Amino acid sequence: MSQYMVEIMLPAVMSEEFTAKIPAQRKKINEMMEQGIMMSYALSDDYSKLWCVVRAESEFEVMSIVSEFPLIDFMDPKICRLMFNNVVALRLPMFSLN
Repeated sequence: MSQYMVEIMLPAVMSEEFTAKIPAQRKKINEMMEQGIMMSYALSDDYSKLWCVVRAESEFEVMSIVSEFPLIDFMDPKICRLMFNNVVALRLPMFSLN
């Protein structure tokens, strides 16, 4: 399975219809992250772009996944297959039973 970076341009002006769908979007992203489909999800500080890393077999599958986003009608996604995606793992201290 490969990983893909999806860069998504968002509208300059957020309509009421867009804003009303944000909670459903967040819920969908959380579900996809819990399922291991979505590896990361980030929003620029000016709200103009989203980036997400998706695990999929093909670019077609990525588009199918992204098409499930409640905000898809407001999005312009660009997909790029990644060679690798290094992620910093949470490091917990060793646990001792003593």
